[in-house]
Amino acid sequence: MAGSTCTFLHLADIHLGYDRYDSPERSKDFFLAFRDVVQRHAIENQVDFVLIAGDLFEHRQIQPGVLNQAQIVLRALKQAKIPVLAIEGNHDNRPFGVKTSWLRYLADHGELILLEPTEGEQGIHLQPWSAENRRGAYLDLPCGVRVIGSQWYGSAAPKSIEQLSAAIRQLPPGPERVVLMFHHGLEGQIARYQGALRYSEVLPLREAGVGYLALGHIHKSYSEEGWVFNPGSLEANSTAEWDFERGAYRVRWGEGAPQAELIRDYYQRPCQRLQLEAKGKETPEQVTAALLALAEGSRLEREGIEPIVEVRLRGQVGFAKHELDSRTLQRQLQQLTGALILLFRFEATPLELGSAAITLEEEGERLQIEEKIYTDLLSSHAHYRQRSVELARLLLDLKEKILSGQEESQVYSYLKSTFLGEED
Repeated sequence: MAGSTCTFLHLADIHLGYDRYDSPERSKDFFLAFRDVVQRHAIENQVDFVLIAGDLFEHRQIQPGVLNQAQIVLRALKQAKIPVLAIEGNHDNRPFGVKTSWLRYLADHGELILLEPTEGEQGIHLQPWSAENRRGAYLDLPCGVRVIGSQWYGSAAPKSIEQLSAAIRQLPPGPERVVLMFHHGLEGQIARYQGALRYSEVLPLREAGVGYLALGHIHKSYSEEGWVFNPGSLEANSTAEWDFERGAYRVRWGEGAPQAELIRDYYQRPCQRLQLEAKGKETPEQVTAALLALAEGSRLEREGIEPIVEVRLRGQVGFAKHELDSRTLQRQLQQLTGALILLFRFEATPLELGSAAITLEEEGERLQIEEKIYTDLLSSHAHYRQRSVELARLLLDLKEKILSGQEESQVYSYLKSTFLGEED
């Protein structure tokens, strides 16, 4: 079978049971994406096998409904006689000291093949997978591909790669085309990812004979040098991932290097980001009106699926955050956009005070300095900006009257006649 072409679907980071935003519909999205990509690109195209390179589940402990979601898809693949080979990721691996996991449960019931190396004093050992006890680290498939599994190694990944490479070299002869599933990420793909591997650290695997390194863990699709492939997650787990290219790899591997095509045409909930740049002159009421107008003109609906919408208020504002009725505004925005989930982000900063530095030499006398401070403070607030000079002088007058010992009744009378235009 060495000369035949083998086809497979490479998935990772499916995250069944995702529960952010406390939305049952959003949790269901991850199941619908999994079911749809498998139906369209594995079953209808009759691939030879499916890989799940970690994080089938969002959590180590799952609800019965989440297990049922996994079984629906896995049983459809089993009925189509397409084997599913999987490894644990950092989200669904067994805790330290625990002997089982939900992936192990699925494997013991014949719904997927969990490939797991064993570790001993001499390092990592790779045993052939046994159909009898449903245990093993690698499997030679009829299409002429050897698939090897691994585990979530975390910070020990570089050392584990060395041990895996040595163990692969010691395997008995088999198919020349070798796939290794490995749940870890390469550096330089996303920001703020600690512990990513350098490309040079995975090269020993290639030297040991691995021709397709099937990665998971990072939710963004990328590939390196024609042999390292990471499909990304099927669905975006956060708004930060909306702009990531992600999906599943459909792979054809005949003579030469594997040919991997990123698949993105399957069920996904639409996402939309709206942004308003405030200039600092608007009142809370004006900002609210502008946000509502922005939302009204941006309704997005794809095939009857309600979107997830993020609305950001950026720039500068001349009022405090609490002066904006965010809860009411969020409800109005959700209604106008038709969103399943509406996320409102107040990211604007208070308007800066006057940029000129104040020194005694530049500003002269104390009263002039105080008047400038008051004027700048009042100008930063949208309600007082138009009368900032007038009000600054009023504050100075009031301060002088109080310091000079005037009676409270006299100060109040002055305030009424000057500011409110009333006479006693």
